Amino acid sequence: MRVAIIGAGASGLTSIKCCKDEGLEPVCFEQEDAIGGLWYFTEEERHSSVYRSTVINTSKEMMCFSDFPIPKEYPPFMHHQLIMKYLHLYAKEFDLYKCIRFRTKVVDLKKAPDFEESGKWEILFQELDGKNPDAVNKEVYDAVMLCVGHHSEPSWPSFPGMDEFSGLKIHSHSYKDFKPFENKKVLVSFFLSTRRGAWVLSRMGKGGEPMDQQFIRRVGSLVPISLRRSLFKKIVNERFDHKVFALQPQHPITGQHPMVNDALPHRIIVGSVVIKPNVRSFTKSGVIFDDDTQVNDLDAVIFCTGYKIGFRFIDQSILPVNDNKVELYKYVFPPNLAKPTLAVIGCVQPLGAIFPLSELQGRWVTRVFNGKTPLPPKDFMMKDVEMKREAMQRRYYASKRHTIQVDYISYADELANQVGCRPNLIKLFFSNPTLALSCFFGPCTPVQYRLMGPGAWKGAKKAIEDAPGNVIYATKTRILQKKEQQGTNTAAVCLKLLALFVVLISIIIRFSAENLSSSEVNSP
Repeated sequence: MRVAIIGAGASGLTSIKCCKDEGLEPVCFEQEDAIGGLWYFTEEERHSSVYRSTVINTSKEMMCFSDFPIPKEYPPFMHHQLIMKYLHLYAKEFDLYKCIRFRTKVVDLKKAPDFEESGKWEILFQELDGKNPDAVNKEVYDAVMLCVGHHSEPSWPSFPGMDEFSGLKIHSHSYKDFKPFENKKVLVSFFLSTRRGAWVLSRMGKGGEPMDQQFIRRVGSLVPISLRRSLFKKIVNERFDHKVFALQPQHPITGQHPMVNDALPHRIIVGSVVIKPNVRSFTKSGVIFDDDTQVNDLDAVIFCTGYKIGFRFIDQSILPVNDNKVELYKYVFPPNLAKPTLAVIGCVQPLGAIFPLSELQGRWVTRVFNGKTPLPPKDFMMKDVEMKREAMQRRYYASKRHTIQVDYISYADELANQVGCRPNLIKLFFSNPTLALSCFFGPCTPVQYRLMGPGAWKGAKKAIEDAPGNVIYATKTRILQKKEQQGTNTAAVCLKLLALFVVLISIIIRFSAENLSSSEVNSP
């Protein structure tokens, strides 16, 4: 079975590997001359890419592919150059390069004439470095995996007077580094306009441990959402009071996708960034804000207003996108197709790392393609799409940004159920209680989804055991004396006891609430 994979970013690479693991024949089309997708930095504005200074927001143990841990020598949070190095290592380890056609641009994807029976697709493409780069070629494939992400088409706002502004207007899509804006007055660089405010998270949590490792744990599911929300708000406000810094939104902390930024509080407190409300209108030389204040003599405005979800080379009838909403079963399969031979990989916005989720999507999709895991009926899939949409509307404030939000553990488990690789911790407890407790109380690393089931990896147990040491390995560049270590060890024990106490209290609260609810239902 030949599978076309469009895009050789992180999602595309893991999709190639998943195809190989399931006995499929992958052919990957990549427009650029290198892998990496969004992580492939270029000076030219050829495609969406990271900034020159970008450091990833998720820690290395939480963002790795499940059977290929990131080298322990890498820092907990990696610069984009190290992300690219890791992707190269991954591609080399699993011999993925031979499946990629670089400098090949897909211009059209359409159903084959016999699609209703065969499920096949026609791909029209150009070989940009070929003898005739304008020539359009055609090939037929049994299935297609779209790995083009959701950061390709900038979303531009519209403000009164915007066309009259004489300064530079760019979207963050075009931003590469600060050099073009040196010694200039820039809205967003010096004046940060925010319509609703934002909850700002640090990469580091208590004790310097990565924040995502502290919060993305299975034990957290025992804590009621109201308690989690209060605890989370308390933690982020301990770093800096969002009210004092004019950033606190009206919506709860779980009602938006958070901002991860270590530098912003410092920039505000030294006066290099001034927080302002939403822009009301533009003047020829500046802007007027909603609070009637005005800034003049602006040299530039950078619009950090996100992206539109879109698939430019596919007809809307095949994969419709309306108001930034795309109907996909579990954010992967279009439910209206006669044959399940088209899948979208990586079109989610997780509260956590996306690499492992794209991998789980790929593991599921390839098993659907080869017939091992059939999809449910269309009606069932549409109900799931609608249920997820309604849940998102209840939780998040109304915004085009909040259409593909997922919580890391619940969504990963949902995909793992389809693959058959969700870790059974009760079963694991009887064979290896230490490992089971580590999986439940510790960070939910991607490697957990290689402990059992299809695609199980014999190195998973050791990778989970090594993870705590690996995450700090690169930071231990000075040997401490014994006296210096004693305080740290005591603090670690206290933190573990406190965590255990919180869990026990949470279980008691939940148990009491369930009993109270049951008694109310049974009462006359």
